Amino acid sequence: MLEGYEMIAIVAVLAIIFLWGPQKLPEMARSIGLAKREFDNAAKEASSLANPRSIINPQTSTPATTQSPQPPQDPLVIAAKSLGISTEGKTKEELAREIVARTAVNSVHPSEKETSAAAAGK
Repeated sequence: MLEGYEMIAIVAVLAIIFLWGPQKLPEMARSIGLAKREFDNAAKEASSLANPRSIINPQTSTPATTQSPQPPQDPLVIAAKSLGISTEGKTKEELAREIVARTAVNSVHPSEKETSAAAAGK
């Protein structure tokens, strides 16, 4: 005869068929499959976040030591390069000053340029 868990499973399936009808069974199975897939994806993502090497090198699941490690770049260096500022041999303070000066020149609104040009002409 059937043991404990087998009997509970059979009774559950029969109750589902009796309550919702056989036409709802494929839809419910599909929903359960989607939920299982979501759970597996979340579990995989959580386990990869628990691995510190995956944070440094998220493209591969192999340890990051197999590839040449690249040092994380400083945001100041990235901003300076994007503005066309040379970063060779400069301190962070010098880079910050140049970035501020470059963005201040570039952020002047056209109407402000006209006002400052008119004031200079007077």
